Parts: sequence; C-alpha cells; structure tokens
Amino acid sequence: MTTTKFISFFFIIVLSYACQTDLEKIDLAEKYYDEGNYESAIKLYRDLAEKDNATAQSYLAFMYKNGYGIEQNYDKAVEWYKKAAENGGAIEQHNLGAMYHNGWGVKQDYKKAIKWYQKAVKEGYAESQNGLGYLYQEGLGVEQDYKKSIQLYQKAVEQKDPIAQYNLGYMYELGQAVTKSNEKAFELYQKSAEQGFPVAQVSLGDMYKYGLGVGQDYEKAFFWYKKAAEQDDSIAQLNLGFVYQKGLGIKKDYKKAIEWYKKAAKQENISAQNNLGTIYESGGYGVEQDYDKAFEWFEKAVKQEDAVAQCHLGHLYQEGLGVEQDYKKALEYYKKAVKQGESLGEYNLGYMYQEGYGVKQDYQEAIKWYCKAIEKGNQGAQCNLGYMYGHGLGVKQDYKEAVKWYRKSAEQGHGNACNQLGYMYANGYGVKQDYVKSAEWIQKAAELGEEVAQNSLGEFYQMGRGVEKSEEEAIKWFRKAAAQGNKTAIENLKELGITD
Repeated sequence: MTTTKFISFFFIIVLSYACQTDLEKIDLAEKYYDEGNYESAIKLYRDLAEKDNATAQSYLAFMYKNGYGIEQNYDKAVEWYKKAAENGGAIEQHNLGAMYHNGWGVKQDYKKAIKWYQKAVKEGYAESQNGLGYLYQEGLGVEQDYKKSIQLYQKAVEQKDPIAQYNLGYMYELGQAVTKSNEKAFELYQKSAEQGFPVAQVSLGDMYKYGLGVGQDYEKAFFWYKKAAEQDDSIAQLNLGFVYQKGLGIKKDYKKAIEWYKKAAKQENISAQNNLGTIYESGGYGVEQDYDKAFEWFEKAVKQEDAVAQCHLGHLYQEGLGVEQDYKKALEYYKKAVKQGESLGEYNLGYMYQEGYGVKQDYQEAIKWYCKAIEKGNQGAQCNLGYMYGHGLGVKQDYKEAVKWYRKSAEQGHGNACNQLGYMYANGYGVKQDYVKSAEWIQKAAELGEEVAQNSLGEFYQMGRGVEKSEEEAIKWFRKAAAQGNKTAIENLKELGITD
C-alpha cells in the first residue's frame, strides 16, 4: 500500500515536472517569436508538437499558415491544426473551424467549420461564438437564422469580443431580427473600434460622417478613418482619400487624397482605382491631366471585372483619350458593363446608337437603352431622353415630355439637364417663357461646371436677361467658360476688349 502511494506520487511529480518543462519551452518559443527569431521558435514548437502538445501544435500550424520562418503551407497548417484540435481545447478547435470556414489549405466546408466551432462554443469560446453566429447570419452550411446569430453574437459580446460587437452592431444597423437602431449600432461599433478593430472603426467613421445614431461630426469621422487606414484597411484608406479630396473635417489636400487612394488601390480596392482614374482623366486635383495614367488605373479595376471601370475604359476608347479611338472596343466594354446590369453602360450604349458610333444609327434602340438606364435612376439617360423628345428623334416631338425628363434629371443635379431646362424656359418650349427661371437653371448648370451654360449665363448678365445687368458678372462667367476652351466665350471676351 505504501509502495503504491509512493509510485503514484512519483508519477505525479514527474508528470508535473514534464508539463512545467513544456510550458517553459512554450514560453521560450514565444519569446523567440516576439524577437523575430522564427527559426528557433519553430524548432521548439516542432519538438513539442511531435510529442502531442496541443499548444505547440496550434502554434506550429499558425507559423505554417502565415509563412513565419518557414514556407507558407496551408496543407501543413491544417494537418497540425487537426492534431491540435483532437488533443487540445477550444482555441485549437476554433482554429481548425476557421480553416474550414475560409478554405485555407482545405476545401471550404461550412459544415465542418460548424462542427469545430460548436465544440469550441460548448466551452464558451468567444471567437467561435462569433464565427458560428456569422454562419447563421449568412446561412452558410446551415439554414439562415438571425435569432440564433444574435444569441451567439450576444454571448461573445458579453466577453467583449470586438468582432462580435461589430457584427451585432451591423445587425442593429440593418434591423435584422432586431428593431433597427442606429443608436445601438453606434454604441456597439464604438466598443469594437476602441478595441482597435479596423472594420468597426470604418463603420464608426461612417456614422459620424452621415450623422447616424450620433450628431454629424466630420472631424471624428476623419479620426476613425485614419485609425483604420493606419492598420492598412483599404476601405478606410479610400474614405480617408475622399475626406482629404472634399475637405470634410480637415483642410483639402489633394496630394494626401491621392496618396491614400493609391494605398487603397494597391490593395486592389476597386473604388480607389476608379477614383484615381477619374482624377487623372479630368486633371485639376493637384495633378496634370494624364490619360495614360487614367487608362492604367481603370484597367486595373477592369481586370477585377468592375462594371463602372469598364464604362470608363469604354469612354476613353470612344473619345480616343490616351488610346487610339476605337468604337468597337468602346462598345465591347459597354456591353460587358451592361451584362452586369450597370446603368452607366446602358446609358453609354444608348448614346452610341443615338450618334451611330460603331453601330448603325438607331434612335429607337437608343431610347430602349436610355429607358433601361432610367429604371435604375441614371440622370444622364433622363437628360438624353428629354433631348430625344425635344428634337423628335425616334419619337414624336413633344416639348412637354422633354421638359419632364430634363426636370427629373436637373433636380438630381445633372449639369447638362439644368442647362437644357434653362434653354426650354428661355424659348418657351413646353413651358411658359420665363427668363428668370431660365437664368436660375442656367446658373445651376454653370456652377456645376457646364461650359455652355457658363457662356450663356455671361450673355444673360451682359444683356440683363432674367438677371440684373452686370458686365463684371458677364466677364466672370465668360472667363470660366473660356478657361474650358469654349470658343463663343473667347469671342465674347474679345468683343469686350479682353484677350488675356
């Protein structure tokens, strides 16, 4: 009896000593990892992993997954995560679930992800509660169930999990199985953002930018976008570029706007690539007009099958900007965009039929495509349909119908539509002639940068038509139009003895 007790006691001591030694090795491996000495860390992890130490197996899998000190190998990562999950607890089970969830080193399998997440959830592991909640929210590998999703998120939120805080906030913002509440969404986003989760920081910035659940505050929006952008979040970098470009909560700085757009674009952010393309196409944002660079950025977005970029690239081919004019290529890109349901592609295709660019001129076909774009709220298509009615192209001439479509477009801020509506009022086409209203709409168009409207407004001031006569104002608007190359405005300035 005494001997048995002694043997048992001796075994416990040896086991404890072995475990303590393993823990010390794990601590030493972590120290090597923190110092960037991955080779030494891997050696220790591997020695322990081969002795079925679940913690070491999990760490070794992590090293393979991320390629730290060893060639990245998802297959090896999965192999060690499986061993860790079988030997260990919630953390190891969660990691394996995440591999199946994301398809890292294995075929993406939501059901297997659910299996391992559920094991970890039983032990109250917050990250698995969040992961399983997400699968229920999206209906991946399981029937979509917002209520179960919310229950799981709430459990993780109770443990202050930042991703769960964000996900639950998102459900409140959308009103998914909960009463829609921007205030509650804001509260959860803030908790997550303060823990450094970049996606939540972007959403919190959006809440401040648009005044959702909190008073509008551009400075705070800038603060949170910058926090996330500094963590290399591409959406934050895009938003920060926009804030600098527009001067929201910060002084306008086109150089910094472009700098942040480029950071986002290098991460394949399509919107940033399109924004850079647009900036270089138009020029005037701290850079010279450069169609080659515009083409380069649009092409990057096109490689990602972006419909808007396809329209932009089509436009460059249509106008021969930075490339040889090629209507067939323009049509090719517009049709690709149309297949994706892009209204800008439908509008552009309508215009090609209206003008007979690369296709036989066909007004009715143009109208068909304009109407498709109009169904999606495209302002340019509304304006052009007004033009078709105003000139009787493909339809019976109808000034009232023309005015109707010009107005719809103009009220949404379309420059050319504002100018056309002003023209209709000036001539009494479809409306009672009214020079005051004409001047009002032409001024709106001029302020939106329409060169024809700027010249027309100058003439209105010169003649005192619908506005108080003012040579000073006339010259101001002639200059603006002339700066855009408007020949009539240049002649008008010459008649006033102004040639500079």
